[in-house]
Amino acid sequence: MNDYSEVRLSLDPCNETMTDILAAMLSEIGYESFVPDNEGLTAYIRKEDFDALALDQIIENFPMETTVTETHTVVEGQDWNEEWEKNYFKPIVIDDLCVIHSTFHKDIPSCTYDIVIDPKMAFGTGHHATTTLILRRLLNLDLTGRKVVDMGTGTGILAILCDMRGAACVDAVEIDEFACENARENLRINGTANVTLHHGDASVLSRIRDVDLFLANINRNIIIADLAAYADTLSPGAEVILSGFYEEDIPVIMKTAEVVGLSYGDHTVLDRWASLRLVNRQ
Repeated sequence: MNDYSEVRLSLDPCNETMTDILAAMLSEIGYESFVPDNEGLTAYIRKEDFDALALDQIIENFPMETTVTETHTVVEGQDWNEEWEKNYFKPIVIDDLCVIHSTFHKDIPSCTYDIVIDPKMAFGTGHHATTTLILRRLLNLDLTGRKVVDMGTGTGILAILCDMRGAACVDAVEIDEFACENARENLRINGTANVTLHHGDASVLSRIRDVDLFLANINRNIIIADLAAYADTLSPGAEVILSGFYEEDIPVIMKTAEVVGLSYGDHTVLDRWASLRLVNRQ
């Protein structure tokens, strides 16, 4: 099991917008999981990836008026399911259509789509606004027979729902080895039949073509850097659904999208986080 650095960042004053921005900044330097509360944020990064200088720079460059106090400890490898059960992960229902829960949860409400996720520190339980935004889109799309890519699959939650909703095939890509192992377990638990899991980065996409729907719930900088590779996989008229950034980031992303042949479709917003839909013009 992997050891993690647990970083506690206390904010004075503190609000939800501050903790969201802080989580977004930390995700860009490798932090994987975040637990916000009324007084700040607890963030987790693999022990070997912890960089005190990079963390200090995040604190120094934080764009809002608040005092940030930092402490960190090492959390030895353990049963992360037990930790999530005790502290963080609670069942969630999306629009009365989809329930997301873990194997340890009891008294689960009945929904059309029942997804089991044992997160083990990987991102994507449905609680974060970005995951919720894409789940809602998928629940309102006809996925029957469509070829899908889920880039940065995390726990595999989006790929699992696509499979349940009739996608012909889903290529799920994850760069983090531990998250990839977690996704593989979740795919097995849910009995997914049409999902292929790839361990790697955007270079994996060179082997994938004729995609009808491309999903990426990653941070803004990675999306901008890899958007051309996303576009190369697409069939004519295909859709791209992105999240992992704020509404004010959309114009920046659109500059790159237009260059690679992707047009604006629409966007949705939840707690300042955005989901952007693009359409392949080619």
